[in-house]
Order: sequence, then structure tokens, then C-alpha cells
Amino acid sequence: MPRWKSVGAALLRVIAVWAVSTLTMLALAGILPDFRLQSADGDSATRTAITAASGAGAFGLLSELVWPLLVRALLLVPAFVLGLLVFALNGSLLLIALNLIPDGRGTAEPETAVVVAAVMSAASSATSTFLTVRDDGAYHWRLARLADRRRRRRRRQGETGGPPQPPGMVFLQIDGVGHDVLRDAVRPRGNRPPIMETVAGWVDTTHTLTPWRTDWSSQTGASQLGILHGSTENVPAFRWYEKETRQVIVSNRPTGAAELQRRAAARTGDEGLLTVDGASRGNLFTGGAEELALVLSVAARRGRHNRSRSGYFAYFRDPANATRTAGSFLAEVFRELGQAARARLRRETPRVGRGGLYPFIRAFATVVERDVVVAAVMGDILSGRTAIYADLVAYDEVAHHSGPRSRDTHQVLGRLDRCIALIAKVVEHAPRDYRIVLLSDHGQSPGTTFADAYGLTLEDLVRAGCALPVPRRAGRTLKGHRPAVAGGGAEAREAARAALRRPERDGDGHGPSDPVVLASGNLGLVSFPDVPGRMSREEIDRRHPALLRTLADHPGVGFLLVWSERHGAVVLGADGAEHHLDTGRVVGHSPLGVFGGGAVAAVRRTARFPNAPDIMVNSAYDPATGEVHAFEGQIGSHGGLGGAQSHPFLLWPLELSPPIRPGEELVGAEAVHEVLRRWLRETNGPQIPRIPQVAKVPQVPEQAAAAGRGGADGRPGEESRRPGDVTAASPAVAPPLPDKTR
Repeated sequence: MPRWKSVGAALLRVIAVWAVSTLTMLALAGILPDFRLQSADGDSATRTAITAASGAGAFGLLSELVWPLLVRALLLVPAFVLGLLVFALNGSLLLIALNLIPDGRGTAEPETAVVVAAVMSAASSATSTFLTVRDDGAYHWRLARLADRRRRRRRRQGETGGPPQPPGMVFLQIDGVGHDVLRDAVRPRGNRPPIMETVAGWVDTTHTLTPWRTDWSSQTGASQLGILHGSTENVPAFRWYEKETRQVIVSNRPTGAAELQRRAAARTGDEGLLTVDGASRGNLFTGGAEELALVLSVAARRGRHNRSRSGYFAYFRDPANATRTAGSFLAEVFRELGQAARARLRRETPRVGRGGLYPFIRAFATVVERDVVVAAVMGDILSGRTAIYADLVAYDEVAHHSGPRSRDTHQVLGRLDRCIALIAKVVEHAPRDYRIVLLSDHGQSPGTTFADAYGLTLEDLVRAGCALPVPRRAGRTLKGHRPAVAGGGAEAREAARAALRRPERDGDGHGPSDPVVLASGNLGLVSFPDVPGRMSREEIDRRHPALLRTLADHPGVGFLLVWSERHGAVVLGADGAEHHLDTGRVVGHSPLGVFGGGAVAAVRRTARFPNAPDIMVNSAYDPATGEVHAFEGQIGSHGGLGGAQSHPFLLWPLELSPPIRPGEELVGAEAVHEVLRRWLRETNGPQIPRIPQVAKVPQVPEQAAAAGRGGADGRPGEESRRPGDVTAASPAVAPPLPDKTR
């Protein structure tokens, strides 16, 4: 389209948006009693229309000129607070606009101004989106501007023109969606379409669905580190205690994520998958990319290029984006409140508490983070970036509290599908071809929490086995489950009984030599901080003769992993069952048998990690139902072995080579990393440069002092980015997200 036609079309769109805003203001003035556009003596219809047009024009100009400055000034405000402030700020701009109308004809009460501003922003945004999406010329004009900007940047960097660019790669991680869940989501539901209609159109037509299997630690901290940086070595869980530094490493804290990324880069000798012309959006780690938004491992940095919350600026500088996302944020809060109330009224089981800040945390993950990440990815595509990796966390967050296959999660999957469709539509207008790969980092396994099933926490059980005081509620439960603390001989039984007789200490009941008990979904970790190095099975039995049998014989525990001075890595199960991993010797039956193929190799690999705790505890698993027992408050969990949590998916375009040979199984995030690297090479993408190999990984610097009690993968919960933990966004910003993604 000629430039003059593009400019003319843009001018017509501005006039159309102005007209819609004027009509909206007139309609609201007729409906709302505290909002008027006439003088006290009344005005003619023409005069009122001119007043409305003046007010709408002033409001539009203020939104374009002042709003970006307000957002930049509020970057240090947490995201969910900024979302609530959007309405007040918009209302303030409207009041200013009304005061600019001559003769004081425009007046509104402050609370009414908030409503008027929100409705006008929504109307103008919908009009602009409607016209832009249906105007290929407008899209191409924007694309030409972005491409021209990119050419100028490349010239400044000394790059020259050449043959057409090879295809780029877009990797979209649908966090927490297991292979079976995706397979069901793309199947027709009787006379209804599939839950994920867009993805369903890809499967077995343009794309192929392949399952893969995680290591023992089935959570984003390990999986995404392996996918982006090629190493999951020495990452036993989402959170663990390191005796050398006496610190808890937590994957969803900026210092923890930064340290894990540093170690992986030192171990592999390269900075990551996205080193050359890459973008990392919404991830725990950078993958070596320079273009970042909502990346946790650099969230703590400060400086001109890494301001902590500047990742929101590129999105929220548009007042229409801000208003729409803020409205969706509040709608999601009320949706969660309604869904939680419905679950209580129906007495659904299993069920966990969903009060407190959780509705706001869920809304941040399912609305704010989703919108910012999708907009950033669209901008990356329109600017022709080579490799893009983005994480959409909405499903994982909701599934933790609603269950992996609930109606709540089906609704989230449907909205994510519309986001994927939008990204695919943008690819049609990109300056280069793109291959879109969908993948997940783990699945989720359902089940009642350990505490709800047995009336005590894993920490209570460990303390009882160590003859330490336990809460009274746990003492009553332990007395009711006498077989769970028996089996270790008279000495062991007496030690367990002593724990029940001993009064609970003041405060939190912990002493300096008490065990540190952490949870990562249905995986528990027990460390004794007063014992240097890894405590052996024999030493544990000498110091706490009832502990190992108390844990192994409990019906909610599947198996333990300990280190024996005589036998090396040993897996313990109920009724004296043992599996010696170094020799393969089995006593009784293998406690790992019920967990399926690959369990022995996964546990054996983790057993040699220097950071492995003194005792690792995996919950029981029912293969008939696929249920596990999370050691934290989740009815959909992941982090250990058992069921769907260990089986994510890879959905890849047919233009790429198969990830594995026929009959093989794709195992481990490190293997997925190698597959993605190969695909980048096949498309003549970036050749990831190597950095000198570091012979020894330095000791850990200062880390987060305590582990949060979040979810097993924390978003929020075990993988949750806390609102505000973000990084700088790409300068290329996509057009506003249409309302159909809500």
C-alpha cells in the first residue's frame, strides 16, 4: 500500500475512534446522574455534541501523552496494585479532560469519572482493535515501520543485507500441561468443539505430538533450566537446603534463579539456547537472551537496562491495554471467588483453601503475566527476532488449587488456546517465516494433600520419628496410626512414643539441631544441618533409630532415598523393602516398581547429586487413579515421581526432524535442550557460541535465606513469580491484544 494511503487509513481510524468515544460519552451522560455535559441552563443537542467531542478528544490526548509518564513513574508499584490503580488514574485523566472543556460544561463525581473513563477506554480500544485487525494495510504499515527500525539497528551494528532470512523459531511453554491433558484437550467433546480448538487443528496435520519424561524433579526450576541452559545437574528439587552455606536455595526467588543459571552456564560452557538474537519472555531463566521480559533470574538487577519492573512499561504504556488488563484482572479475581465458593457449596473433594491473597495471585498469573508475555512475543515476531522462548503459566497456577482436570482449568486452557491462535495470526504478517513449537515442562498429578489424608504434615512425621515434640493435633493422629510409627524394634517404638509424650516447645518448636523439612509437591527433603556433609543411613539409625521406619512404613509414603556407607544409594519402602541402586539388589520387592519404567534411573541419577539431602521422601502413588499426596497445599501437584506429573509434551512442526528415532523415548530436559538446538541449526538459526569451560563451579554466594511456602512449582506456590519480579521488555511492542483472548 502506498505510504499516503496508509497515512490516510490511519487518520480515518483516529477519527473513527474519536467518534466512538464521543458517542460513548454522550450515552454515559444520559445514563449516569452524576455525569453531565451541559451547562446548568441546558444546551442544544449540537452544543452538547461539541462538548462531548471536546472532552473525548482531550481525554484521548491526555491518555497518549500523560499515561506513559504515569506508568513509568509507577514501575516500582507491584503489578496487582498497579492494576487497581489503573482505574483511579484513568478517572483522574478524565476529570482533567472535563476541566479543559470551556465554560465548565463537563462535570462528574470522582467515582463516576472512574466508570466513564473505563468504559470509554474499553470502547476506543475495541474500535481500534476491530479496525486494525481487519485492515491488512494497517498491519503491513506497522510491520514496515518495525522492519525499518530493525534495518537501521542492524546497520548501526555493522550488519549488511544478504539473502532472505531463514525461518525463526517460537517456543511456547504451556506450563504444567501434561501429555494426557493436552491430548484430551484437543479431542472433540461430543457435539462440542475441543477445549483447545486451535491446537487441535495442528495435531496430526501441521504438527506432531510427542511425549517426553522428566527427571525425578518434575518442576519448572529443573526442567526449564535444562531446556534453556542444557543442565539439570545438582538440582534435586524446587527448593533444598545446602549445608555448606546453611541456606535454602529456592528456584522462584531472583537470587536462587540467578545462581542456578550461573551454575548451569559454568557447567555446560555456553550461555544458553537463546544467545544469538533471542528473546526470553516470562521465564525463570534468560537462556542467554538479551531481550528479556518477566525473567526472574535477572529481576534483582538494577540499572538503565535492567530496571526491576520495567518489563511492564512496554505493555502498560498504552492506556487501552492497561484498562483492558485491569478489567480482566478484577474479573478473574471475582471468577476465582465464585469458583471457590461453588467448590465449598458442592463439598467437592479434594479441596484446598483458596482465600487470602490467592485470588489476586491467580489473576496476576492468568491475566497480567499472560497479557504482557503474549504482547512481547507478538512484538518479537513482528520485529523478526530469530529465537523466542515464552512461558505461559496460567494453567499451572489454577491446576494447583482447582485440580488438573477441573472445569476451572478447562476454561484456562480455552483462553490460552486463543492466545496461541493470536500469535499464529501475527506470524502471517512477520518479516520472516516462523516455526511454532508448543511444549510443557512437566504435568500435574491429582490427589488429596498428605496433611488432609493423614491429619499431619511431613514435618510432623519426621519430628515424631526423631523423638522431637510435635503439635497436639499431630500427636493425636500418630496415636491413631500406630502402625505407621512401628516396625523399627522396641528401641524405635519407644523413641516414637517418647515424641508423643514430650510437650511441644514454645514458639515454633524448633531447635538449632532440628531437621530441616522442605516440600516440592509430593517430594519431601529432610536435612540435618548440624551434621556436615551427607548423613548416612547408618548414622541416621544411630541418632534417630525410629525415623527411617516411621517414614517408610507410613501409608502416605511411597519410598525413601538414603545413602548407605555399605551399599551406596538405597531406596527404602514399607515392610523392610529395599532396592540397592548401585548393585541392583532388591530385598523383598522394589519400592520403585509401582512408579513405572525410568523410575530407577531417575532416582539413581539424583542420588549422586552433591546437593541431595540426607533423606528424600516421595509420596505414595496409586497407579489405578494416578493420585499422589502433595506435602504442601495442592490438589494438583508436581515435583516428584508418580503419574502424569512426569509426562509433559512436545508439539513440533512437520518441517522439523523428529525429536527421537522410532521406538525411543525422550527423557530429561537436557535431551529436550539438544533437540531444540538441533532444530535451530536445521533452520540455519543461531549457532550458539561456546564460552571457555569452567573446571570447577565456585561455591554458592549469598542466597535467599528462607524458602517460601508456595506451590510445588511455585507460580505462586512453588514456581510463582511474585508480582513485580520482572525485567526489561523488548522495545518492539505488538498491537493491543483483542478482547477475544479473555
